[in-house]
Amino acid sequence: MNWRELIKTEIKTAYSTTNRLIDLVDPGSLDWKPATGSNWMTMSQLLQHLTDACGAPMRGFVTGDWEMPPDLELEPEDMLPTAAKMPHANSVDEVKALLAKDEQMALDMLAQCTDHELAAKMVSAPWSPREQTLGYQLLQMVVHLASHKAQLFYYLKLMGRPVNTEHLWGG
Repeated sequence: MNWRELIKTEIKTAYSTTNRLIDLVDPGSLDWKPATGSNWMTMSQLLQHLTDACGAPMRGFVTGDWEMPPDLELEPEDMLPTAAKMPHANSVDEVKALLAKDEQMALDMLAQCTDHELAAKMVSAPWSPREQTLGYQLLQMVVHLASHKAQLFYYLKLMGRPVNTEHLWGG
């Protein structure tokens, strides 16, 4: 398997489709969240999360720098905060700029890896001690972005925006 080509293709697809969905967000709807259920992010929190769902954790896997103090001990609930504790975006334009930076970071991190590292280097995340190959972990970060892209799709759908399968998959 060629990890590099697989991950690069998935990065390009996930970010371009996410960008097109963000273009459909009404700037006046940043406080919106689903009316039923609990622990939903607002639109602005979801948009903010999209901007660091892939490239930033890829940096952690590739460099070992998770941008946390080495002696910091977090409780599990701090690693996976409730929606109420999550940061939010101030504008759609800000999100677009931050998402472009995150995409570039994802591509830069992938470029730093050798094919051997992608296939054989074992790494783990601060939120899970389970070691996996670097290639697998990087691919999972793209899947993480794609999962939240799907969340944005359904937010837009629940808001009555005219989205369809093409919007979700980037046709």
